[in-house]
Amino acid sequence: MNLTDCTTFANENPVTFISTIDGEKPRVRAFALWFADETGFYFHTGTPKSVYRQLKTNPRVELCFYAPGEGAGKMMRVSGTVEFLNDPALEKRLDQDRPWVKALLASAPEGARVAIFRVAHGQAWFWTMENNMREEQAPRVRF
Repeated sequence: MNLTDCTTFANENPVTFISTIDGEKPRVRAFALWFADETGFYFHTGTPKSVYRQLKTNPRVELCFYAPGEGAGKMMRVSGTVEFLNDPALEKRLDQDRPWVKALLASAPEGARVAIFRVAHGQAWFWTMENNMREEQAPRVRF
């Protein structure tokens, strides 16, 4: 298992659950992965949203990608730290890949913008019912 296995799984199963911390309370919500490659797992969010504030306060996250299948399916968990990116090339790509994002800003509060972020450093591992009772023994991919 290597990082390519992880990014392929993420791109094929883009619905992602992201956990954050809000004070002492855990928060989780579904996101749509933008893309994953050897440089990280990429997402975007609006700056007025609570998830943006949570990530700015505490950038440590866990992601969970899920593929339904036999038994309970397969999950990939990714633990790492969020990096916010200010990159004109990525902003242009986001406009091309997801033109609906720009339309959302038209109804957003004044000064709102889209923040691009990635998880570029951490570890990933897969879970199935086969290793359900041996979670700590699941091989980790560090990236």
